[in-house]
Amino acid sequence: MKLITDASAEKLRGGFYTPEPLAEFILKWGINGSINSDILEPSCGDGVFIEQLKDLKLKYKSITAVELDPIEAKKVEEIELENKQVINDDFHTYCNNTLQRFDLIIGNPPYIRYQFFDRQQQIEAGDIFIKAGLTYSKLTNAWVSFVVGSSLLLKDKGGKIGFVLPAEILQVSFALQLRKFIAQFYNKINIISFEKLIFPNIQQEVVLLLCERNETKEHYIEHIELKDASELKTLNTEKLRSPQKKIDFKSNKWTFYFLDQEEIDFLESIATKRNILSLGKFADVEVGITTGANGFFTVPLTTVEEYDLHDYAKPMVGRSVQVNSVIFTEKDWEKNKYSKAKAHLLAFPDKQNLNQKSGAIKYIAYGESIGINNGYKTGIRNDWFVVPSLKISDALFIRRNNLYPRLIINQAEAYTTDTMHRVFVKPGKDIKALTASYYNSLSLAFTEVSGRSHGGGVLELMPNEAEKILLPYHKDNAKLLPQIDKLIRNKTDIEEILKITNQIILKEHFSLTQKEINLAHSIWKKLSSRRLNRGK
Repeated sequence: MKLITDASAEKLRGGFYTPEPLAEFILKWGINGSINSDILEPSCGDGVFIEQLKDLKLKYKSITAVELDPIEAKKVEEIELENKQVINDDFHTYCNNTLQRFDLIIGNPPYIRYQFFDRQQQIEAGDIFIKAGLTYSKLTNAWVSFVVGSSLLLKDKGGKIGFVLPAEILQVSFALQLRKFIAQFYNKINIISFEKLIFPNIQQEVVLLLCERNETKEHYIEHIELKDASELKTLNTEKLRSPQKKIDFKSNKWTFYFLDQEEIDFLESIATKRNILSLGKFADVEVGITTGANGFFTVPLTTVEEYDLHDYAKPMVGRSVQVNSVIFTEKDWEKNKYSKAKAHLLAFPDKQNLNQKSGAIKYIAYGESIGINNGYKTGIRNDWFVVPSLKISDALFIRRNNLYPRLIINQAEAYTTDTMHRVFVKPGKDIKALTASYYNSLSLAFTEVSGRSHGGGVLELMPNEAEKILLPYHKDNAKLLPQIDKLIRNKTDIEEILKITNQIILKEHFSLTQKEINLAHSIWKKLSSRRLNRGK
């Protein structure tokens, strides 16, 4: 866990300021020709939105700017603009005490983790969630409470919010209840994303979230992707007035809305239509072993030999590059073992059962000399060097992926750290059939929908997300496994492999039409290509 003492000043106040084209676009969209808008900016920073309001000579009724940092608040005070009020306070406190209501709320809220809030901010943010009927979590980021609080400050019969937000709003679990809140609170939602990163100095993908309330009972959403911020100048705002996709209140993520309506309908219906179950129906997925200090507990053969740790060194695989196919064999592990790879996990017994004459005593003493025993995880154990939950799984699922996530049979019976998930097949299910069944375009499409993308084009899936992947399991798919294994070992393009597997797994065993197979494949390609392009 990152300590507050390690965080930069920018992170502590969430100080990454808005490029002018974004501020200009949000203001023009929000005001949209009106002259009577009461506007709020809940975290005005150095005043980019206020400056744009002045420079563009937009009409409005009043502008209220809230800013916690007194130096930045003073800068905004000095901007000459009529009917402007600058409040030097924390937005959470302001939100809970003001009686004023607004037509338009705009801005780029701070991206501050819960643990960087002071105690009073945590209390005030919690009160905002209570007012909205939501549950406050220690995983919550400041931008979430800013969006919720701002929504509560809109006038009763309408209003808009326009925010620059991290793209994780579309997919991360801690923003799930925010997505549900927004979907129910607003009638029109537009998401604008960008192929290129907007903030040049940070790997933070952002989106524009534009929401509008009206007095209808309809709820629509639309996603528009632009190359970069410069294309906002030529974007037809008519698109934003009439979003076309109906909100799916059952959907946990908004990644869906990167797709066309036909693609969304396909993903929503195919499971029922073809009786395809999720991976979680056939196997349990758990996080790998949490050692608390992988650099100490996972070691190469040279360390095992130096300290004579043979009695405690167990086969381990910890990185995707150590697995070059869909079956991790003992031969594969041996190859890793005799390379420089960390192919061993040190599984020490408790102090009472530790051989006091072994090299383990010396290695444990070395760990204490460099403070491993005082770590966040190790420090709470009875014997800090005893790693818990040492279970060997039937299969492995790589947590963070590039081209596509892999499901791998753990034939070598190796342990794995939390860089991979452990997969335990349920009784009566065949591990070979299960693994082969995963390698098709439909399952890969669901990995993109279920997971979340990070900087550099990385796709991450947590255990509960992996369990939601649709898996067209069929016992005869086991016959495909040797061919899949050989092709991947030979570094065959996954597209070529899917041409073979789709025909048998999807067409022969689950009666998908060629059109449906093509649709599943295009969804996977669209979402994965979008993610990978951000990594370039």
